[in-house]
Amino acid sequence: MNAEQKSDAVRVEKLPGHIAVVTIDRPEARNAVNGAVAAGLEAAVDATEADDDTWVVVLTGAGPDAFCAGADLKEVSAGRGSALSTERGGFAGFVYRERSKPWIAAVNGKALAGGTELTLACDLVVAAEHAAFGLPEVLRGLIAAAGGLYRLPRAIPPNIALELILTAGQLDAQRAQQLGWVNRVVPAAALRDAALALAAQITRNAPTAVRESLRVARMAHELDEAALRTLTRAAFQCVAASEDFREGPRAFIEKRAPQWTGR
Repeated sequence: MNAEQKSDAVRVEKLPGHIAVVTIDRPEARNAVNGAVAAGLEAAVDATEADDDTWVVVLTGAGPDAFCAGADLKEVSAGRGSALSTERGGFAGFVYRERSKPWIAAVNGKALAGGTELTLACDLVVAAEHAAFGLPEVLRGLIAAAGGLYRLPRAIPPNIALELILTAGQLDAQRAQQLGWVNRVVPAAALRDAALALAAQITRNAPTAVRESLRVARMAHELDEAALRTLTRAAFQCVAASEDFREGPRAFIEKRAPQWTGR
């Protein structure tokens, strides 16, 4: 993957330390999702998945005001709504896309409607102090059909989620952290650094072990106990066959930092 790739509406930066930053770059439209964003995010997933040197990805929005305002309703009203989704990724080319690597949402402002659904599709969340979340679709006679209606009640207590869904209310970053959805809340000026620091904590670990652990943990609400045990055994077998499985204990015995290869 190149050091920086840019589509019409999405930027991908490759940083040192096995981290990539993906930015929705439509600040003039509050980073609302149009066809270019959907295509750009799908391409960003393709690029980061294909790059063995990328171990963690941070997703954010351009500008200080909005992470993502959801679907661009101007595009929808113009009859171009189908372009806002892709076959592999669903809405924004992202919410239903299978991804093997951890994604951290760095929420730099309002994340509403599809913006909240993008956040819910990530694995971890770092939010600026002025960030807020909500599923206001019912205000427009719509529903949060990109995963929000079932992912939000999994992320926070169901009764709070139902209130947000049915009233079109908003949840500020501090309350979202108290409810266990948001991992970190930081001043806006510190958001990027905080997200990258969390990513760096992950990249200190063996990437194969991280990906296999993530694969099982993501299914915790989807499968029963027996199926999760089977999935865990398969994950362990995959990790045990890796070079890093031998490197970790060896580095511990030799009292040095491990040199992970991801193989």
